[in-house]
Amino acid sequence: MSPRTTDSPRGSGGQDAPRPAEAPEASKAPVAAEAPEASTAPSAAAEAPRSPSTAERVDALRRFAAAVRRGRGLHGASCAVLLAVAMTAGAVAVGGDGRDAARAAPGVSRAVGADVLVRGDLDTAIRSLQAHVRAQPRDFGAWAALGLAQVERARTDGDPSRYTRAERALARSLALRPGNDQALAGQAALAAARHDFAAALDHADRALERNPYGERALCSRIDALVELGRYEEAGRAATVADRRRPGVPVFTRYAYVRELRGDVPAARRVLHRALDSAAGPADVAYVATALGNLERGQGRYGIALRHYARALAADDAYLPALEGRARAQAADGDRAGAITTLEQVVARSPLPGPLVALGELYEDRDAPGDRAKAREQYALVDAWTALARAGGVDVDLDTALAAADHGDTAEALRAARAEWNRRRTVHTADALAWALHRAGRSAEALPYARRATATGYRDAAFVYHRGMIEKATGHARAARASLTAALELNPGFSPLGVHAARAALKELEAAR
Repeated sequence: MSPRTTDSPRGSGGQDAPRPAEAPEASKAPVAAEAPEASTAPSAAAEAPRSPSTAERVDALRRFAAAVRRGRGLHGASCAVLLAVAMTAGAVAVGGDGRDAARAAPGVSRAVGADVLVRGDLDTAIRSLQAHVRAQPRDFGAWAALGLAQVERARTDGDPSRYTRAERALARSLALRPGNDQALAGQAALAAARHDFAAALDHADRALERNPYGERALCSRIDALVELGRYEEAGRAATVADRRRPGVPVFTRYAYVRELRGDVPAARRVLHRALDSAAGPADVAYVATALGNLERGQGRYGIALRHYARALAADDAYLPALEGRARAQAADGDRAGAITTLEQVVARSPLPGPLVALGELYEDRDAPGDRAKAREQYALVDAWTALARAGGVDVDLDTALAAADHGDTAEALRAARAEWNRRRTVHTADALAWALHRAGRSAEALPYARRATATGYRDAAFVYHRGMIEKATGHARAARASLTAALELNPGFSPLGVHAARAALKELEAAR
């Protein structure tokens, strides 16, 4: 399921899937005729080249952001080389064999499956797999597992240069065993992580032709259909996946499809079933965080914080749970706690969603030096998007969302139009609406704002954007209704947006 990284969030997403006849049951097992094949992933342990620490990477990204602010004349090739060297701290050569979120980044919902991790962590898995393929270079399954592990690691540490390593590992797997479903499923996950959802769908379909029960391919197919705006097909794909491979990855995607239709109670029920079936810390952390995000989006901050606490009890280093907790703290009035938590998050993974959230909290606090701190966070977003582009990631949605409020509105509009032309989802409709509005073209924005909110998806930021656009176009009654609805749904949806919504409502009331 596409994670929400900017809430994207959440990871980017879509909507409008049909109601399946039956919600998945956590206890359900595949029927004998559909039993999946056994895993053959390697698990040898060995050393790997040194990776830079998170502090080194973040410091390098900050230095690059400062260089960009001083002079924007860097050409694409120079930018790619500088960023690759900076983000690897010289430990990995540029072009070596080796990105949210976020919408909560899109494509995959939890860390690598049991076939790669066997309840271990990603860094250990990658080192183990690297050692294994050095010892057994013709093991196509190990190369596929290594490629997928690199995709997932990039999603957690915010380093898109890993996608090139993933691409090479998957290509090696396919060279050794053409058409093998493990590598094709890995290519689907890689394409989704790079936001190339049409390619992700193609790779997933090819993988499923070879192995109709492959969990990774089944899940990537749902993700791709959601992100392409093909919601009815995504709903059918979720039903098929539940029949063939019921489990946490499928349940969470099923829940997201329901949420995008506005059926929050059904999404909540399915996620609780998924949490009941979670077999290990990784699954508990993931599902509890998804429940926290769902409840936070409905303004139920106390419940959300309890879910994040459960996620962090399972894995105290799980960044999505830390980010979710920070956002819930901010929404619940604990700005100091939120800033402290988000500072921890961006120190380890400087992704656009938490960077923008932290910048807005600094702006909202407005203590001495806070404006400069906010500007630094927004500059880091620019640096990260440059790195992501160098790694082959389509970052137009991230660019549009960040630039509309904190950057160049013309660039926001360019990026939003480009993303809308590639895929038409509630998130891209909202981004284009807001970019048009911020560029002074609110009349053009209104149909997109209406489309973003037409499916039943309950996102207060979308409703707030629609209300501000309605106000700008003279639809005062509709604007009052939308802005009131946004604040009632999630009264802490954004530290800056909430202030703007209340000020707009005050103006509208004064003008009656």
